[in-house]
Amino acid sequence: MTVADEITDIWVSLAASPQLWLTMTLVVFLFSVWLNRRLGGNPALHPVLLSMGLLIAILLLTGTDYDTYFEGAQFVHFLLGPATVALAIPLYDYRHQIRAWLAPLLVAGITGAAVAALSAVAVGAALGGESTSLMSLAPKSVTTPIAMGVAEKLGGLPSLTAALVLMTGSLGCIMAPGIIRLLGIRDDAVKGFAMGLTAHGLGTAQAFSISAKAGAFAGLGLSLAGLITALMLPLLIGFLPV
Repeated sequence: MTVADEITDIWVSLAASPQLWLTMTLVVFLFSVWLNRRLGGNPALHPVLLSMGLLIAILLLTGTDYDTYFEGAQFVHFLLGPATVALAIPLYDYRHQIRAWLAPLLVAGITGAAVAALSAVAVGAALGGESTSLMSLAPKSVTTPIAMGVAEKLGGLPSLTAALVLMTGSLGCIMAPGIIRLLGIRDDAVKGFAMGLTAHGLGTAQAFSISAKAGAFAGLGLSLAGLITALMLPLLIGFLPV
């Protein structure tokens, strides 16, 4: 037996264990965090984006299908729910400021969610998008589980919406630092709320790298965007150019 055959046998044996892909996911993410820091924290190389690219490459190179990968990495998916709920902890620390700013935060949240949906659909319609595509595009600015549920309710394609949500979060992370500097925004609460409202989970993760305060308000923006979109978007359908 050659060395290549031995390596192949070892890989087949490891691949049969669900823990392999859980371990691989964690190792790749830690490497991506390290690499992002080494490169100066460039938002274009967000650890989540780097991890996705590396994992996709590994799956393609090893010929591993997604179902096999998910069987091992589903524990990370399970933790998404508790992690989202845990955003309430930093929010509690800033509850007094949130209570004082409640009215402007609600106005900003409703306006942001409405503009995100209406503008995306308007641009898509102007470019000749079909109704199914437009309904998939409408909830692209909220976190994936909510966006997919809303898209399905509206008659869109949840899988397409998931990809659009990822693109929105990625672009938000890349563009947010420059826009914040351009507008001269200094308050971490405002930075975080805007990033969570427009770039959902990825924006919230990046906001925590600014400060705990930015992360807390990003979590609030993410939650408001999801809630407002789920409640209001079905009512706004009559105003959408479809």
